[in-house]
Amino acid sequence: MAKKGKKYQEQAKAVDRAKAYDIDEAVSLVKKIASAGFDESVDVAVRLGVDTRKNDQQVRGAVVLPNGTGKTQRVLVFAKGEKAKEAEAAGADYVGEAEYVEKISGGWFDFDVVVATPDMMAQVGRLGRVLGPKGLMPNPKTGTVTFDVDKAVKEIKAGKVEYRAQKDGNVHVPIGKVSFEDEKLVENFKVLIDTLVKVKPAAAKGTYLKNIAISSTMGPGVKISTASVR
Repeated sequence: MAKKGKKYQEQAKAVDRAKAYDIDEAVSLVKKIASAGFDESVDVAVRLGVDTRKNDQQVRGAVVLPNGTGKTQRVLVFAKGEKAKEAEAAGADYVGEAEYVEKISGGWFDFDVVVATPDMMAQVGRLGRVLGPKGLMPNPKTGTVTFDVDKAVKEIKAGKVEYRAQKDGNVHVPIGKVSFEDEKLVENFKVLIDTLVKVKPAAAKGTYLKNIAISSTMGPGVKISTASVR
């Protein structure tokens, strides 16, 4: 394991590793010890009690954070006709058809989220090998394959984030920036956790919210009491 730098080690001293903090205290601490020379993201890591090898225990979706993430998402929409005009009016950064398939095939990735209307998926599907590994492939489960492009684009611009349980059951989601007011980060956190609880698979048994931690981009994780968020 790589050795942590002196700054990180100093930050870690401020965190009681044996303690599970309540969310208000944790947010305050994460902001206090953040010391990078940029506005760090604040990220949440949740360990879920699910077995993602089983189809009936998959956890994947999207949630609109009430206070956004502090990052402006560049949205590419694959659509044609009236739906293309609708996407442009909603604020999409790029809208098109085959020309963007060719650009992406040639190595262009100046976007953060891809939305596609269902009738465009035959073309977009050709990009599965390049978009899939980057987590950019449109998916109905996250609302990025839809004819309601107006809603999709506006939600993404407003702070919609995707969540997905990995093989180990971990979910990682950004909930804002260190520069956010404490109350806004706490509100975003609560909306995320409430959403994860609501989508708990019926087949998941035992403890569902196993561990929760919050951290800044360059800082140590601060453990949060799961009992305090239930």
